[in-house]
Amino acid sequence: MARPRQPINLLQEKGKKHLTKEEIEKRKNGEIEVNSDNVVAPSYLTKKQKQTFEWYAEELKKINIIANIDVEGLARYIVAEEQFKKIAKKIKNTNILDDDYDKLLLKLEKLNKICRQGATDLGLTISSRCKLVIPKKEEKPKNKFEKFGVKDV
Repeated sequence: MARPRQPINLLQEKGKKHLTKEEIEKRKNGEIEVNSDNVVAPSYLTKKQKQTFEWYAEELKKINIIANIDVEGLARYIVAEEQFKKIAKKIKNTNILDDDYDKLLLKLEKLNKICRQGATDLGLTISSRCKLVIPKKEEKPKNKFEKFGVKDV
């Protein structure tokens, strides 16, 4: 199975691709740049949902993985997450032998799948963020003695 295409800057940072300058330029020209200057909660969210939206948006901005086009996806995730919590609370207060218990459990399972997929798409899970992480370059010592703490030789 083919892997999803990664931005050229990420590939270069990881040091995984050996591309010519021409290939790099071609890839850069083919990549789509998206803006993240208008990440605002949609009007249909409740006040509490908007607060949750703002928190997630701020956290995602810190790691540069949210854009204007992600607003609706994040809003849908927040709505599904809230519904999941409501049904989980209702199940907690429902007797296992009750007829409604199975129906609630099915709804909970569906919402769990929706939330899990939304979280993965938005980079809210550890595994999805690991795929996006740009490794930090270590500074190389200027001479062979600096790595041992000796500066002047």
